[in-house]
Amino acid sequence: MSERNIIAITPVAATPTTGLRMARPSAAPAQVGGAWLDGLGRPLRDLRISVTDRCNFRCSYCMPKEVFDKDYRFLPQGQLLSFEEMARVARILVAHGVQKIRLTGGEPLLRKNLERLVEMLAALRTPEGRPVDLTLTTNGSLLARKARSLRDAGLQRVTVSLDAMDDTIFRRMNDVDFPVADVLEGIAAAEAAGLGPIKVNMVVKRGTNDQEALPMARHFREHHGGRVVLRFIEFMDVGATNGWRMAEVVPSAELRDRIAAIYPLHALSPAQVGETAERWGYDDGHGEVGFISSVTQAFCGDCNRLRLSTEGQLYLCLFAGQGHDLRSLLRDPAGLDDAAIADSVGALWQVRRDRYSELRARLPTEPGQAPRKRVEMSYIGG
Repeated sequence: MSERNIIAITPVAATPTTGLRMARPSAAPAQVGGAWLDGLGRPLRDLRISVTDRCNFRCSYCMPKEVFDKDYRFLPQGQLLSFEEMARVARILVAHGVQKIRLTGGEPLLRKNLERLVEMLAALRTPEGRPVDLTLTTNGSLLARKARSLRDAGLQRVTVSLDAMDDTIFRRMNDVDFPVADVLEGIAAAEAAGLGPIKVNMVVKRGTNDQEALPMARHFREHHGGRVVLRFIEFMDVGATNGWRMAEVVPSAELRDRIAAIYPLHALSPAQVGETAERWGYDDGHGEVGFISSVTQAFCGDCNRLRLSTEGQLYLCLFAGQGHDLRSLLRDPAGLDDAAIADSVGALWQVRRDRYSELRARLPTEPGQAPRKRVEMSYIGG
């Protein structure tokens, strides 16, 4: 891509529906295919698409009820990208290195007729002719009724969020009185439908649910024969509404020691470059667990993820304060072709230097200082 094709990025108001404006390419578009590297030499490999900003849970670490109450204004339908627009972006980015697509939310299964988008994405092929790795993250509340249709549409895998085996603790954390049993039913339905290997993500907060780490490990060891991979996620400072405090972070190393004291572990090699979780196998062969340590052991160095919000904002980092307005280019009256869209996104990726987790400890924290503006987890997904 030549320098004359690099876009100008102009700041506009920082709201969920407006961000940094991506200008139209001012010269002939770049090549239709070819991999991109960012400013730190990281390739684009992973696209995460948020299909809705709505969720039926009110987890305190993501969508606390005191903020996301009955008066909270979610995005109107007319501002959301259509499935055709999402699939178009995915098609363009697969031509430039994306190999994995994850559907997120909010809760993605709340988006009506989601199977239609899954069908479109499942039909995509990399330049080498391989299908993309197509997966979805869900809270599991609707999974029992949707697992089969999602698999039939072409979804390959699911990741389910579950933060406790104790029903009282889980109901308190999701804050809508949803039972553990229904999430477990969804996991069983996904397994029966062939949506695997299944991953289960547990966000761990000290004093809230950290005592549930061992019961979670025990359950998925004993009930799924190693076919479900449990992953522990450190409570992260995503957004500005979850009341994040370092004192509530349980370091992955501490959790690993707790589990290894009962179920001895050994380190496993990463399944792929840029993987977020460190993998550890049980010595007795009963599967594995993972640890996602964004706070205590940053993995920005090989981050290869680009995030697309439900109304067309591109985010270069999970902790970003603003997105980049792609929707205006997709809906440009001039009808920009795929190469022109690719030219703009490629120029954006090539100047990316985000590494917030690595820099977190060095950021100023003056007394009384307003928290750094960051996009909410519920808006952009994990």
